[in-house]
Amino acid sequence: MSAWLRVTRGAEPLIIAFPHAGTSLADLGPTFRSEWLARRDADWWIDRLYGFAASLGATLVATSISRSVIDVNRDPGGASLYPGRATTELCPATTFDGEPLHARAAPDTAETSRRLTQWFHPYHSALAQEIARLRRDHRLVVVYDAHSIRSRIPRLFDGELPLLNIGTNCGTTCDPRLVRAVESVCTASGRSHVVDGRFRGGWTTRHYGRPDQGVHAIQMELAMRAYLDEPTVCTEANWPPPFTHDRAAQVAGILREVLAACLTFARF
Repeated sequence: MSAWLRVTRGAEPLIIAFPHAGTSLADLGPTFRSEWLARRDADWWIDRLYGFAASLGATLVATSISRSVIDVNRDPGGASLYPGRATTELCPATTFDGEPLHARAAPDTAETSRRLTQWFHPYHSALAQEIARLRRDHRLVVVYDAHSIRSRIPRLFDGELPLLNIGTNCGTTCDPRLVRAVESVCTASGRSHVVDGRFRGGWTTRHYGRPDQGVHAIQMELAMRAYLDEPTVCTEANWPPPFTHDRAAQVAGILREVLAACLTFARF
């Protein structure tokens, strides 16, 4: 297994994917205007937040490569996930806030192809292999795509994002019973939440979610204020905020219940 790709195998019918926890710029650091900007939009500490997941028997698949190098949760052909709305690309040209990322030109076709071969395809090959492995032993498998994002990004959405954002591409990527089970946990938590709001699931959720084939995919996008002391204005001096288990404990407890609901569904 490559050093940048981490797979932790479990036996239960649940896979948790971490496509955006990585901050490595590989050999491309000098091509960015600012290495801090190139790392700023990571899903900060999301793998630590779900640090309990392996103890549930879940399989974990994570890349350490920054989404600014290549976003493994985008369509490899370059199609937009949200046509007509601001988003970032397979090899992003800008940050979430619209600042240019590259010191010179954005990656050309040849460079994009190299990054697909080097990082995108191996990540998804590993994910597909784990799905196939677990499907041999289980009637159903849940693929849970774990994300987080700053609570306020005017270029991407209005106002403040709900704390818990469930994505199923409008109900196409998983059975409605799974959605109800996850939403029920969110409702009981008392935290703000939405199903298929601004974030309806990225390429991973849409590509692997095949309920008729026993693979149910669901995305959870957390507003970072749920587990971090998120500043009002994000600067190089205060971002990212540190991760502490005490600060994250309450939402980690909610997420443990969410994953338990996913397992209950998959074992049904």
